[in-house]
Amino acid sequence: MHAYNRLPSSGHSSPSTPSSPRSRSPRLRTTTSNNSNSNSNSGSGGGRVKRFSPGQQAGAKTPAHRLTWLILSVLLRRQGIFLFAPLLYIAGMLFYMGTVSFDVVPIIRHRPAPGSLYRSPQLYEKLRSQMDSDNSTAHAISTIWKNSYKGGEWRPCINKSSGGLPESNGYLFIEANGGLNQQRTSICNAVAVAGFLNATLVIPHFHFHSIWRDPSKFGNIYDEEFFVKTLANDVQVVNKIPDYIMQRFDYNMSNVYNFKIKAWSSISYYRDTVLPKLLEEKLIRISPFANRLSFDAPPAVQRLRCLANYEALRFSNPILSLGETLVSRMKERSANNSGKYISVHLRFEEDMVAFSCCMYDGGEEEKRDMDAARERGWKGKFTKPGRLIRPGAIRINGKCPLTPLEVGLMLRGMGFDKLTSIYLASGKIYDSERHMKPLLEMFPLLQTKEMLASPEELVPFQNYSSRMAAIDYTVCLHSEVFVTTQGGNFPHFLLGHRRYLYGGHSKTIRPDKRKLALLYDNPNIGWRSFKRQMLSIRAHSDSKGIEIKRPSDSIYSFPCPDCMCRSNKSEDSRSSSVT
Repeated sequence: MHAYNRLPSSGHSSPSTPSSPRSRSPRLRTTTSNNSNSNSNSGSGGGRVKRFSPGQQAGAKTPAHRLTWLILSVLLRRQGIFLFAPLLYIAGMLFYMGTVSFDVVPIIRHRPAPGSLYRSPQLYEKLRSQMDSDNSTAHAISTIWKNSYKGGEWRPCINKSSGGLPESNGYLFIEANGGLNQQRTSICNAVAVAGFLNATLVIPHFHFHSIWRDPSKFGNIYDEEFFVKTLANDVQVVNKIPDYIMQRFDYNMSNVYNFKIKAWSSISYYRDTVLPKLLEEKLIRISPFANRLSFDAPPAVQRLRCLANYEALRFSNPILSLGETLVSRMKERSANNSGKYISVHLRFEEDMVAFSCCMYDGGEEEKRDMDAARERGWKGKFTKPGRLIRPGAIRINGKCPLTPLEVGLMLRGMGFDKLTSIYLASGKIYDSERHMKPLLEMFPLLQTKEMLASPEELVPFQNYSSRMAAIDYTVCLHSEVFVTTQGGNFPHFLLGHRRYLYGGHSKTIRPDKRKLALLYDNPNIGWRSFKRQMLSIRAHSDSKGIEIKRPSDSIYSFPCPDCMCRSNKSEDSRSSSVT
């Protein structure tokens, strides 16, 4: 009896044996098939065929061939691959390392991203001769502003109240912190809040800042009498809290309830939270007060902001007198351009460069200076564990302060020649002699307040950073062109103030610093191409000269339409469109 066979019957009574592992190879199967065919043929012919072993096929094989054949046959098996592949890889690597010298291994160098390096000095040297020989854009200062708003020019139109004020709900005391223009923000917002709450505003107290180190009072910087008089019919302002009120608090302001208000709070917060406490206490304090009121506010609140900033705040007589004197001297030095000059707000002081964490061309000495400045001003802030500072990325993002050389290159590319008068508004420039040299080569008629004024004229203002900044503000306000090179409150307030004075147009150049970073780091650019790019930036600034305020914008930079009316439309139509 035969055992059960699951395979199909081949005509034989006994089960077939499984094929040997060697016959699984395609090469061996072919050999076997050929041998079978030969056997069949020989069987039919009656002859006898001689069989060859693998090593004997197609002639005799050398030992190397036999070894190769053996390795291939083993590797074709799945288990062999996993066993021998790592060994072969290691053997190959050892062979390579033993035959190739490491001295000739190629070194992969990191290529800095475009715009990440400060290479402006090299670009200046390359373009200097072409720049000096270019006379194609003389008198650019007289033709720079060509754009006009499609709705026409704008004019100041801030409505002032004519009637008396109702009985006050109490006294509002605020502390204005920061520098000159951050304090200005606090003053204007305080006027708006006091008017909205029907409170009596105490002349703001200026908080002494550890960085600015200016002990000036309100009356040292602004005309206090003019401020009170201008606001008389809208907000009551006093310079002292009455004794009968202070007696309740033992004449100590620290006993007065102090509101800690979040930044950019809405005016409704003051109505719902601050007003009840004011009615109860009759005196409240808000400290600090910078940026404590939202930009978006009802028209009545915006009107008070406009009135405070553009009409009531006037610099004190000493500051205003010297500022106007310097304006006259700049116009005299600009006679070749009909009295028109450019003002540049340059932020390249040591603390500004240090805070930016940007790298320039000063080498190890610059690094030591910046590390020391950061430690003095912001102890430990930049050396915290895990803090990563990437100067290249900062430069690419347009966050690095422009150097005097870069400002000069930009202005020359925009068409302003060597005979253009420039007023430089700045603090003490870091490494001044080295950095200012190329700017003075490009613009030899450049002036600063220290160059325009005598030492005796500056004595009352020296060592007072806010008063010196107020002088710069005045000269920049009356220039034909204002150039801002870095963000901050100073250019933002000037932007709006110039719009208020010049028909809604800021007449301000605001460069795209991301674009500048790429151009200054391009060693292949020629003068004509560079100039074309600079003229494009200039034209863009012109097109953005007149802009309408959006809800999230500051009224101190965008006075249209809250503080200004279109010249070809009535004030009533403007008022109705705002509401």
